[in-house]
Amino acid sequence: MRVWHSLEEVPADLGRTVVVIGNFDGVHLGHQHVVGRARELCDAGPGLRLVAVTFDPHPMAVLRPEHAPQMLSDLATRSMLLRAAGADDVLAIPFSREIASWTPQEFVERVLVGALHARHVVVGANFRFGNKAAGDVSTLAESGLRDDFDVEGIPLDGGPQVWSSTYVRTCLAAGDVEGAAEALGRPYAVIGHVVQGDRRGRELGFPTANIPVGQVAVPADGVYAGWLRRLDEPGSDPYPAAISIGTNPTFAGERDRRVEAYVLDRDDLDLYGAPVEVSFVARIRGMVAFEGVDALVETMKGDVEKTRELLKA
Repeated sequence: MRVWHSLEEVPADLGRTVVVIGNFDGVHLGHQHVVGRARELCDAGPGLRLVAVTFDPHPMAVLRPEHAPQMLSDLATRSMLLRAAGADDVLAIPFSREIASWTPQEFVERVLVGALHARHVVVGANFRFGNKAAGDVSTLAESGLRDDFDVEGIPLDGGPQVWSSTYVRTCLAAGDVEGAAEALGRPYAVIGHVVQGDRRGRELGFPTANIPVGQVAVPADGVYAGWLRRLDEPGSDPYPAAISIGTNPTFAGERDRRVEAYVLDRDDLDLYGAPVEVSFVARIRGMVAFEGVDALVETMKGDVEKTRELLKA
């Protein structure tokens, strides 16, 4: 897969393409269905490549940064997920106020016609584009008649709640990782490099891998059953893990929110500096401030057993 970070990076000799357009944050099932339909069109036409057009950063981060959402995936993860869904290449347009000022026709001429030589364009039925979101699917179809590309708008799906990135974020904010997984078609996961923590978990008998929260969305504070997978060991099996999210309220003075994953029954893993994926299967409980360490340890033992039960590990 090629990931182009500007229109100028797109090869001049790129042939005709099938194009999907969207923020694709999280690449949920609705996104996957759009890409899947585009893949069908691509496979039916000789020599076509499927290009996913996305934006980095999120347009809201530029236009209304105070209202910008926490992202469900960074660009690298988004590109990986789009590839898994069927895309051949990704064009990540560096969003700016200048690009926001383009009319719908300017967007079509510069991106779809000039750079990507689109033959088919597939978008969600609620797709809007161009300055002040003036363009929609019908606008795009009119442009296609003039510029020799077909347009297909895919109805929004999901139910009873329509799948969307906003819906996934709402589920995560409530700790409903199962609802998020249903919309995503996979467990929600965060990716990062393990950093050294205060080693308090090791002192309590539960050594944890600490992953900084960063700018991506994470589930609500609490304890979860899930999996930890090393990304620097392709093909390796994931480890069952009890995962804590929060600020460790039992210990005064701790304020940094963090993701801490305890790999069940393992105290021999050297994970410092390793890139890992931590995925969430089910919520066990909310975050609690305990009166003492003994009560915390007993509860953590129960969390581990519940994790083992949920994961059948």
